[in-house]
Amino acid sequence: MNTPDVTAAVADVTARIAQIQAQLGGVGGSDQAFAQALAGASQSMSAPTATTFGAEMAAPTPATGVGASGPGQVTGNDVVSDAAQYLGVPYQWGGTDPATGLDCSGFVQRVYADLGISLPRVAADQAQAGVPVASLADAQPGDLVTFGSPADHIGIYVGNGKMIDAPHSGAVVRIDDVGQPTSIRRIIDAPDASIAQYEPLFAAAGARYGLPANVLAAVAQVESGGDPTAVSPAGAEGLMQLMPGTAQGLGVDPFDPTQAVDGAAQLLSGDLQQFGSLPLALAAYNAGPTAVEQAGGVPSYPETQAYVQNVLSLAEGT
Repeated sequence: MNTPDVTAAVADVTARIAQIQAQLGGVGGSDQAFAQALAGASQSMSAPTATTFGAEMAAPTPATGVGASGPGQVTGNDVVSDAAQYLGVPYQWGGTDPATGLDCSGFVQRVYADLGISLPRVAADQAQAGVPVASLADAQPGDLVTFGSPADHIGIYVGNGKMIDAPHSGAVVRIDDVGQPTSIRRIIDAPDASIAQYEPLFAAAGARYGLPANVLAAVAQVESGGDPTAVSPAGAEGLMQLMPGTAQGLGVDPFDPTQAVDGAAQLLSGDLQQFGSLPLALAAYNAGPTAVEQAGGVPSYPETQAYVQNVLSLAEGT
């Protein structure tokens, strides 16, 4: 940005965010402290004006990310830091200019544009950008949290169960509890979430059980983000997030990537044979075969519907 006061304020927010995260260490009881501290950091900034946020804003610095527009590096804390400068901007339906107001998707688009990353204009399209994140437990600062199917609201995750969003008419850009998002999307590159090293396992298991390797890779990405040590709040374990009882029944160690991929491929192949379509097989992998049988299709659970869509989208490279 070309306004010295804003540049200094953003730097202050970045430092404060790092301090807050170090203090909280992800401990659940400190939500209020997190929100207060982040809000306090933003108060050091000047009030939004046309000079601060309007046409005089410097051109975005290109950044690297999923769908990014150029070279460079952007982190999740960069996204949160930039978003924090807009705290207090009034909600305006259809708004894309902080000088006059922002709606939820206008806010998200603006923050990422500040960092050189182009996003679609409306929430439903933004909810298809980037790559899916398996669950809130796997979310990182800077991820998009979306609500509704198709998405009709969107915010930016800041950590500790909180998001920055422009919620509704009469409100301002503020920090809210995330609650239960319909989906989570990662726009910037995840630093430690690569599944490329497991491609030979996906290819071998896919050939063994008659499954596309890219589908197994997409399941791993959505389930664990490529983390072979992941454990979900529900107790699912490993790269492919197998429940302990399921893993035992398959005779595999869920924390051993080779065994986990083989077990997941067994499970998905059996579901595919039973239900005859990949979307239904994925729904059974997520919600269980009984839920699919009772629903006569993909169950109406938002989590399962989002899961199926995310795996298929990622497998197709969209």
